[in-house]
Amino acid sequence: MPKRSTIKQVARIAGVSIQTVSRVLNDRPDVSPETRLHIQQIIGELGYRPSALARSLIQRRSHTLGVVSAGLRFDGPSRTLNGITSRADELGYTVLFKEQREFTNTPAELLIQTLLSHQVDGIIWAVPEVGDNRDWVDKGLISLQIPIIFLTMEYRPNLSIVSYDNFQGAKMATEHLLEQGYKHIAHISGPLDWWESRQRKAGWQATLEQAGIEVQESHWIEGNWSATGVETLFPQLLKQYPGMDAVFAANDQMALSVIKSASQAGIDIPSRLGVVGFDGLSETAYYTPSLSTVAQNQYLLGCTVVEQIVQEIEHFHKEGIATPPQSTILQTELLVRHSSGRAKSPGRE
Repeated sequence: MPKRSTIKQVARIAGVSIQTVSRVLNDRPDVSPETRLHIQQIIGELGYRPSALARSLIQRRSHTLGVVSAGLRFDGPSRTLNGITSRADELGYTVLFKEQREFTNTPAELLIQTLLSHQVDGIIWAVPEVGDNRDWVDKGLISLQIPIIFLTMEYRPNLSIVSYDNFQGAKMATEHLLEQGYKHIAHISGPLDWWESRQRKAGWQATLEQAGIEVQESHWIEGNWSATGVETLFPQLLKQYPGMDAVFAANDQMALSVIKSASQAGIDIPSRLGVVGFDGLSETAYYTPSLSTVAQNQYLLGCTVVEQIVQEIEHFHKEGIATPPQSTILQTELLVRHSSGRAKSPGRE
């Protein structure tokens, strides 16, 4: 087996110092274009591959991000993880991934200690805020010396967070239905131990109240994110709110189930019932009728959190201190399709 080329060999053949070769490898600007090209040619001829371990020891960095996630069987978390891994690779970082089996099962200390033992430079906590699974954060049970960023959770001034504006997204959906002439807009929420569910329900309620429409308990029902659950929930919602003429569902799967259940009950969409979902799944454009939805780009969410944590890591290693906590709120987009496209009917009550 041929011996592996070393940085010393590259420097000797190129007639430069090891430090100059290192500057080229790290893409430093303080090397002339001619010298850079010459060294790169030597590297190519020798087939030299820098040692990641050696670089980590020298820089005291692993260029590894620890990521904790859950629920990868669902579309949203899997798309977010795809964005994380893709952007991390583009920025020269590898990902050490740990998955929680359940959203509420939070052995946070064990998971974090495992990531720290692998010398990760930063941690992305991509488990949605459900129930009390963030108690360890609020109680200060774990102290870290590296950056950590949380996804999709309620604002805390002492934490770095990246999230979508679920409240505003729900307002857009409800305002759109009102603008189309619907007056009696029901809501199917997600499980209310989820922060996103509470935000979407709050946005729906606030919009109706601002429009002078009284919201009653009979106007909404709690779902579980699944399409199958709505098969029993929709008839119940019809019974408790017989005058409803539109439904804002907290995710697309439940909204699609509303369309199916309504069709089976002989309720025409959108003339008799308008429907809007939330998430922006690409498949929803190809159903009949096509689903209006509040789109959130989960891939972009993953890319954004990587960019933010890499900035924090770079600042920490350059300045020796952490950056102040930073919250990044991404905006949703309303995609209007056939399921809510009824023309305005001001006289309809």
